[in-house]
Amino acid sequence: MKHNKQLLTLALLAASAFTAQAKDDVLVYLNQVGYYPDEEKVVVVEGINAKEKMQVTDANGNVVLTPSVARTAVSPWSKKSRSIIDLSALSAPGRYTLKGKKFQSDIEVKPRAFHDVSVASLKLFYLIRTGVPIEAAYAGKYARPVGHPDTRVMVHPSAASKGRPEGSYICSPLGWYDAGDYNKYVVNSAFSIGLMLGVYEQNKDYFDHLDTNIPESKNATADLLDEIMFNMKWLFTMQDPEDGGVYHKLTTPNFEDFIMPTDCHQQRYVVAKSVTATLDFAAVMAQMARLMKGNRDYPEFAWQAEDAAKRAYDWAKANPKAFYFQHILSRNFKPAVNTGTYGDGNAKDEFFWAATELYKLTGDDAYLNDAREAMPEKFTVPVWGSLAGLGAFSWLAAKDCDIRQTMLNQLKEYCEKTVANVETSNFQAPYGDKQTDFGWGCLAEGCCCSAVALLYADRYISPGKYRRFAIENADYVLGRNATGYCYVTGFGKKSPMHPHHRISDADGIDEPFPGMLVGGPNPMQQDKGPNLTYSSNYPDESYVDDKNSYASNEIAINWNASLVSLLCWIDALKQ
Repeated sequence: MKHNKQLLTLALLAASAFTAQAKDDVLVYLNQVGYYPDEEKVVVVEGINAKEKMQVTDANGNVVLTPSVARTAVSPWSKKSRSIIDLSALSAPGRYTLKGKKFQSDIEVKPRAFHDVSVASLKLFYLIRTGVPIEAAYAGKYARPVGHPDTRVMVHPSAASKGRPEGSYICSPLGWYDAGDYNKYVVNSAFSIGLMLGVYEQNKDYFDHLDTNIPESKNATADLLDEIMFNMKWLFTMQDPEDGGVYHKLTTPNFEDFIMPTDCHQQRYVVAKSVTATLDFAAVMAQMARLMKGNRDYPEFAWQAEDAAKRAYDWAKANPKAFYFQHILSRNFKPAVNTGTYGDGNAKDEFFWAATELYKLTGDDAYLNDAREAMPEKFTVPVWGSLAGLGAFSWLAAKDCDIRQTMLNQLKEYCEKTVANVETSNFQAPYGDKQTDFGWGCLAEGCCCSAVALLYADRYISPGKYRRFAIENADYVLGRNATGYCYVTGFGKKSPMHPHHRISDADGIDEPFPGMLVGGPNPMQQDKGPNLTYSSNYPDESYVDDKNSYASNEIAINWNASLVSLLCWIDALKQ
């Protein structure tokens, strides 16, 4: 049974740990959610003198610290000068105020600083479930009736087979809405699951006792696994029972407008099988089968998932060039499909991840040999289109062998390079000083996923060395950045109010779903036009809180999975 249950209330989510007052263009950037008593506490202030006299007072007005500027950082793009102030000496929990000549800012220090935002980031997956009503008992004012039951999904001509001809129907309910749209994509679902399952394995006790107040919370299974199971039930339906191949996605031909799910009426289709979707499916089925063996809430799942994983892997081996190229499919089949692609022309990384998980599940040397053949030459942060990192994470927790040692060496090299320039960075973080740090989904892929890699290294390579740097990246996401936004909805004094998310825009509620991570600054500005302008072209400031900004302000399950993975791991370390 679960213990220490905590209900996630909207009032709690709206609570802010940060206020700031400044004059004459003095700007304060800090983690708006809170700092841990025993960790680094850095505040960045723009527009003050390097010799500024400051003080920190406690809730009673007593001066407890007289900090000075530790160093000055100059933006490589805007050339703005910023002062780095270290308040790490504040070790007692409480609310404090940092005061300077022309500014003051509140700071909170608390033992479970990231707990509430961690719970909200995971609870978001309940709020975006499809095919079931979202109930007030679990969602409060965000309750809504069932949308997209997906009980009559048409087989697109690109997906037709002998047993399932073009125009026939299948039943494919449940799962999560993928992003700001209403479609469901195997590739991104599998990546999101794989990333979170890896972190679950590292922090089982934490997740086994974490209550997110979902319909399954009273059973004996961790809420994280229950939530993943809701999506796994949908994934099962995406495998063709005839040959084991997996459809790439379930989608409408075109994106729906900004309307509620119950107002959507386009026909939904399953579209072409692909080698990448099939391998991703095989990987998460094998991974979940291993973790769910003996689970009494889902007693048949493990053997069903193992069988599905093996059949999918066999299909992928027989169809290694079955890539999903939407532009080609749309030329050859009607209706044309114009929704998210998740296309990928290289499956070596997917083979590595799937072979790894099947080997760990079965012990079959054939999978081990395949993993060796597909092993990457260097560690790369896992993202939906580059999944070797998920295989690397899985090997870190495996028995000693040549692959594990290679993965450790690759991860160490990556982490050492990642943290090398923190002491000269603009916001005291490994992330945020290179132009390549910014782009589509950068806060997840570049910031959170990189920090998760640092946490793996902290556990398996140099315990205690890399944790600080992972928390610094979390600080960046939570407000210590060039825009001053806490990029997680519902938290901090300044957070996104208009994400590119159809339900949040159409439900008539002022506040968006809490716990969503937006994509973040994107200097490419692919959505820029007459109805959308950016206030800045600097890479780290190229963000706009507007529902039309799919390039900087959309949400997505893979991005939230990275947030869950980072914040919950840190929260687990502090419980």
